[in-house]
Amino acid sequence: MKNNETHRDLLGSGTFQFACNETVPCFTRCCRDADMLLYPYDIIRLKHFLGMTSEEFLVKHTFTAFRDNPYFPSVMLKMGDAKGHPCPFLSEKGCGVYEDRPYSCRAYPLEPAMHGDPQGGFAITAYRVRHGHCLGHDHGKKWTSGQWMKDQGMEVYNQYNSSWARVAALLSLKNSFGEKGGDNPAMNMAYMASYNVDTFRRFVFESSFLQRFDVSPDRADEVKNDDSALMLLGFDWILRFLGGQGPLREKKSG
Repeated sequence: MKNNETHRDLLGSGTFQFACNETVPCFTRCCRDADMLLYPYDIIRLKHFLGMTSEEFLVKHTFTAFRDNPYFPSVMLKMGDAKGHPCPFLSEKGCGVYEDRPYSCRAYPLEPAMHGDPQGGFAITAYRVRHGHCLGHDHGKKWTSGQWMKDQGMEVYNQYNSSWARVAALLSLKNSFGEKGGDNPAMNMAYMASYNVDTFRRFVFESSFLQRFDVSPDRADEVKNDDSALMLLGFDWILRFLGGQGPLREKKSG
């Protein structure tokens, strides 16, 4: 297999053999020049680890690009300018944010394909990916996809990503933003609610949001200090204002 080749096959209920540690000659090679998508929960974990606001993290460490969804931008991790374009969190000892590393890093060599629908259905299809530069294949122990996800701490990520999959499905169904695209305020609001939780929190508490939408006092208290809970409220809001669906309801007048 050539160094620049990539093979992808459906794993299903099968097993794979893999190891990634400092004894593998290619250790940290995959941490360079990576085209890495970040999920909303990735950003929460990383910005907390780094002691940054979501706005600061987005400006310093990300860029947007249109990938699978032609109607809504994906948030991508910005690689460094040094030789080989390393991940900004890569150190001589390895990953500097390992406990809060993004979902894609945890998953490799799996590529979990998430399938969501506007009605809340969710499923994961596991593919195995082999890059020519990776020497960890066929080393170490054998894993099922479920065993690997548990070992890599992916369960909580899957929980939050399942909620995001429903929103992503809605955003990919049609162009909700018209010809203006990124110049449409609705896209900017949806982007904020998806990725910029600190700005979204100000919107919730400093605008008429709580007067307009039926948010219980307990939930309002929770989202004041819990970014993950706030993220889920943002997802519910997007489903409501773009799709007229989901659990969030507008208050009845009178």
